[in-house]
Amino acid sequence: MRRIVAVSAGLSQPSSTRLLADRLSAAAVDALGGSEADDVQVIELREHAHAIADAMLTGFASGALREAVDSVGGADGLILVSPTFTASYSGLFKSFVDLLDPDALQAMPVLLGATGGTERHSLMLDHAMRPLMTYLRAAVTPTAVYAASGDWGAAGSASGAGESGRSSAVTSLDERIRRAAGEFAAVIEQRPAGQPARDGFADPVPFEELLGG
Repeated sequence: MRRIVAVSAGLSQPSSTRLLADRLSAAAVDALGGSEADDVQVIELREHAHAIADAMLTGFASGALREAVDSVGGADGLILVSPTFTASYSGLFKSFVDLLDPDALQAMPVLLGATGGTERHSLMLDHAMRPLMTYLRAAVTPTAVYAASGDWGAAGSASGAGESGRSSAVTSLDERIRRAAGEFAAVIEQRPAGQPARDGFADPVPFEELLGG
């Protein structure tokens, strides 16, 4: 079983960030062949906001948040979607990433997505999210997907009208999602399935060594 984990950092309900995460997840499963063996888990960071703040103060994640962190580390592929705040990712998104073990995403196939009100902020994916994943040594797909408000379209939405009835913005979003999902699936298929998550607390440094420098 290939485990895909999608992390949505949207704050509102309903959320365009969650919608994009769902669209990317569905396209990834299709690109992998639509196998029933492919498991998709969506993590809504909004539901863990208070626990994330507590973990930032204590240095430890517990309960449902701990399970979410472990799910990310044990995934075969990771989809990360954040709303755009002040030309960057949200604070909630960054706080969650800061809770991950520094090696948890090493060589992890990662597909990036972001949402915002205008196309002007689409470069946020390349100047904010991609460098963050590069620092964590993740295997980020070449294509990232940014969805502005106009991409969802009013006339001819992706779930409604046929191909001839879609707006060019929605069609363009569909194409970007398919291309990104295809690249994501290719990276996943090159990686052995079911790699165990690394436990950062499994092999602690002895206290004597810490005192001895």
